[in-house]
Amino acid sequence: MYLATTNIDWSVLAPIILPLIIIQIILMIIAFVSLYKAEATRGPKWVWALIILFVNILGSVAYFVIGRKDA
Repeated sequence: MYLATTNIDWSVLAPIILPLIIIQIILMIIAFVSLYKAEATRGPKWVWALIILFVNILGSVAYFVIGRKDA
């Protein structure tokens, strides 16, 4: 089976992908700091840590919307 390889022009994609990666990293850091400081969350903290880590941008947003409990 022959798989066609394509040449990707990264100079065109970099201005689109790089800001998304930076936003993702910033959101993850803020979510992890918030999770660490939180006394109580909706669900175990270790589960939220895995969701934040592996679900990328949506995991961090889900933690802020669903996971945090009001004090």
